[in-house]
Amino acid sequence: MIRVLLAEDVRMLRDALVGVLGLAEDIEVVGAVEAGDAIVTTALRVRPDVAVIDIEMPGLDGISAAVQLHQWLPECRTLILTGVARPGTLRRAMSAQVAGFMGKDAAPEDLLAAVRTVAAGGRVLDPQLAFAALDVAGNPLTERECDVLRLTASGAEPTEVAAQLGLSYGTVRNYLATAVSKLGARNRVDAIRIAGEAGWL
Repeated sequence: MIRVLLAEDVRMLRDALVGVLGLAEDIEVVGAVEAGDAIVTTALRVRPDVAVIDIEMPGLDGISAAVQLHQWLPECRTLILTGVARPGTLRRAMSAQVAGFMGKDAAPEDLLAAVRTVAAGGRVLDPQLAFAALDVAGNPLTERECDVLRLTASGAEPTEVAAQLGLSYGTVRNYLATAVSKLGARNRVDAIRIAGEAGWL
């Protein structure tokens, strides 16, 4: 029996996924959570073989939760589900050592097959997402520019970013301006969006 932990914040979809997984005679849903920061604690309690995790979760996003899950319960393999198929997100998921990545528009039988494959030690990757990832150019930003954008995206003001990174206020503003220019963005908010969708933050 494959023990599955499901993490999905939308109740109707969570209930539907529990129903789909429950149809299989070889799969048992041992837990279902609605927030990313509940994934690891629940997994440590119910000991699933596979965690099926929505990528956009409140509290902690699915990929960050997958990283923590791998650290605390390495025998549990992760299958990421996403309704927002960004190539950069795929690269982030792969670097987080997830075993599978598929869209929420997959057929129920494909989800069941993916759970079985992941549980057996295999990997699952939506081919459309894989091709999209190959089409994205490399990251033009330096590591420091990414750091500045990442902190800015979290809501930090330039003075706070400067303090956290040990930089001057002027240097932080220069990094932001350079990032906006390199990405062809309209402003820093647009730069954060572009870099985030590409998976560079």
